[in-house]
Amino acid sequence: MRPALLSLILLALTACKKDETISAFVPPGSIWRLAEVNGQAFPASATITFPEPGKIVGKAPCNNYSTSQNAPYPWFEAGPIQTTKIVCPELSREQTFVAALASATLVEVSGKTLILSNDTGLNLIFTTN
Repeated sequence: MRPALLSLILLALTACKKDETISAFVPPGSIWRLAEVNGQAFPASATITFPEPGKIVGKAPCNNYSTSQNAPYPWFEAGPIQTTKIVCPELSREQTFVAALASATLVEVSGKTLILSNDTGLNLIFTTN
């Protein structure tokens, strides 16, 4: 009987856990489009979405990608980024984007702007409608 009670208590605790990741701070279903990297317009298409707590998905210039993110806001830490393997003329821009995403450590949401940054000067600016 005690193992069953312990299981119920643990289940209740995990069910009540509040989402403290970026996904709790953006409108559900919002799609963020990359506008700038380090002050320069990004000349290709890239998006980021936060469909559920701890999950990131998006479209890089060539491929779809997904990763995890479990750091509490305003911290940001993308887990290993998995991408599809399509080759396209924008592949070098995609590699730049994926590397920048992997190195981001802070996130800020202000209205229709989302900023990923780190302490070495990285600055990715995304916008949404």
